[in-house]
Amino acid sequence: MRKIRLFIYYFVQMTWGIIQNVLGFLIWLYVLLTGPKEERHFFYGALVTRWNLRSSMSMGMFLFLGSDDERVIVHEYGHSIQSFLLGPFYLPLIGIPSFIWASSPYFIKARREGRYRYSSFYPERWANHLGRKFTGREPIRY
Repeated sequence: MRKIRLFIYYFVQMTWGIIQNVLGFLIWLYVLLTGPKEERHFFYGALVTRWNLRSSMSMGMFLFLGSDDERVIVHEYGHSIQSFLLGPFYLPLIGIPSFIWASSPYFIKARREGRYRYSSFYPERWANHLGRKFTGREPIRY
């Protein structure tokens, strides 16, 4: 049964979610070729790569982690499931809003001041929910 689930996961990611997976592969290749040999392993079918950036990111089945906290992997895997479900709509509905939420000076300041939690924004809250549901593990709460 596990092999069937993995086949479906890869098939859907490489067809319905091809855009973000091609981008994820290109980023992964860049990290692989230009940086130090970072740790890589699979997590429920997703390829996890630790990089030397502080932030983490998910592009389809490619997860890039700046933290050693396993709860971050669960959260990023939730984004991978969003890619699986939304396919070509992932980037405009999740990826771009999530990137703006994570990197905009306005939102960074608002979170630092305690006006918002990172997980209060819909892509992050949903990623936490999906990560918990599909792995049975607790995602990061920030």
